[in-house]
Amino acid sequence: MGKLNATAVAKIEEICSRYTDEKTPLMMILSDIQNEYGYIPLEVQEIVSKHTGISVAEIYGVVTFYSFFSLTPKGKYVIGCCLGTACYVKGAGEVIDRFSELLNIKPGETTEDGLFTLDALRCIGACGIAPAVTINGKVYPKLDSTKVEDILYQYRWNESHGEEAPTA
Repeated sequence: MGKLNATAVAKIEEICSRYTDEKTPLMMILSDIQNEYGYIPLEVQEIVSKHTGISVAEIYGVVTFYSFFSLTPKGKYVIGCCLGTACYVKGAGEVIDRFSELLNIKPGETTEDGLFTLDALRCIGACGIAPAVTINGKVYPKLDSTKVEDILYQYRWNESHGEEAPTA
């Protein structure tokens, strides 16, 4: 987002205004801002604080507690590797390690080209199809580390060709 311009400030204030009648508006405000901009930096949290009267410390606590909020920009494709117990015992550690190796980033980081963000998640509620990975909401069930390279290839192909990669 960089330095906020007047249009961005007005949009954030408009989002805050949507929930003035709500008893506990913070989650709805932050969710709308996250959806609009993709992340919630400190500068935005300060605007929300001024508009709602909620302290920046409390807002920061909420933003950093919930994994779906982010303080930094995310990649176009957000890879969420479940590391809950069921996924972990079925090999999720190897899966996230393979994503990390191929993308040359650690969990919580974004590739230099802004294409991929790798997130380590707690349980995503997909224990029956463990280990599970999500990419922008699409679930990859019963994933093992040998399939990671093909998945990344599909997304990179789609980016460079604007279409699905051919299958063998």
